[in-house]
Amino acid sequence: MKEWKKFLIMAAIFLGCFYLPVELLPFRNPIFEALALIRWYAREHVLLCLIPAFFIAGAISVFISQASVIKYFGAKANKILAYSVASVSGTILAVCSCTVLPLFSGIYKRGAGLGPATAFLYSGPAINILAIIMTARILGWELGLARAIGAILFSVIVGLLMHLIFLKDERARTSSGDLVVGEEATERTLLQNGLHFASMIGFLVFANWAKPEGATGPWAFIYSIKWYLSFGFLALVGIMLSRWFKKDEVKNWTSASWTFAKQIMPLLLVGVIMAGLLLGRPGHEGLIPSWIIEKAVGGNSLLSNFFAAIAGAFMYFATLTEVPILQGLIGAGMGKGPALALLLAGPALSLPNMLVIRGVIGTKKTVVYVSLVVVMATISGILFGYMTT
Repeated sequence: MKEWKKFLIMAAIFLGCFYLPVELLPFRNPIFEALALIRWYAREHVLLCLIPAFFIAGAISVFISQASVIKYFGAKANKILAYSVASVSGTILAVCSCTVLPLFSGIYKRGAGLGPATAFLYSGPAINILAIIMTARILGWELGLARAIGAILFSVIVGLLMHLIFLKDERARTSSGDLVVGEEATERTLLQNGLHFASMIGFLVFANWAKPEGATGPWAFIYSIKWYLSFGFLALVGIMLSRWFKKDEVKNWTSASWTFAKQIMPLLLVGVIMAGLLLGRPGHEGLIPSWIIEKAVGGNSLLSNFFAAIAGAFMYFATLTEVPILQGLIGAGMGKGPALALLLAGPALSLPNMLVIRGVIGTKKTVVYVSLVVVMATISGILFGYMTT
């Protein structure tokens, strides 16, 4: 099938999701919730989150030297530097568990080691400064501090464990040269490439800047001018493309971005539908009734913390939505330990997220990665629950 036909099919599916008339359906059940969630996802996360992320991933694949990625994030790179950068990436990106996927796929296929790549994969959605501040403000400083410390430690520990567990595979991957190599630009300076990426990331961050609670403070001011900042960064990207990039480079960039979109979008849409079918939307039930979740996460037992981590891992949380959801669960009797377990597992994982990760690193590595996050979230929840009782 020709590429333009594939694009038209994907565009038609997106428009169908975007304009899905769920209000006209004569029933209210898990199927309705699945359709409602996919429509919400198409409206809120495709145009401003995923599409910019695809272009950033395509730029990583085409404009960043593979040697540079391997030098700073490869299996033999300086571990302190690689994991330090990967573990704090979320403070800059502030993306959700799905938006981070094209970026993760881009650096991994470009030569990043499994350890730093998975550290980046976890930290991208988990270490969101605004989300941590909202957690502390709404749910209490203890939970906010525990989330911040836990998320940074998790990203490093998960990355190191993934590196050690699959050390043999990583060595084979490095020696075989089985890496995706794109066209490498050599005429631009490091500063020019850096400004190009900074402008794209700036658009991604500010276009998705969430409305803060209350009407005052610096976060509220940034929200009030978010579109001026967003379009300013977008204009900078356009100016840079016209002055610093050749037509062939732009063509290679769009081609690489389209490749990521073809690989990732279908899996994400399937995952979102399945998540809606099973768990519904915030405040609405899917096949699993909400009272079961509320009853299962009370107290601070091993089971309650494990259930909170599992539920969080499979649910889809858009950026910042985990805070009001947890506020409701805590009001319904959720313990502090399970609350932290959900905070550490939920924003970084989701069912759509898992399906795409599997397509990038394989089933075995995906199962180990998800298991590490769930187990560590469970243990952290138990410890936090004992410390705060």
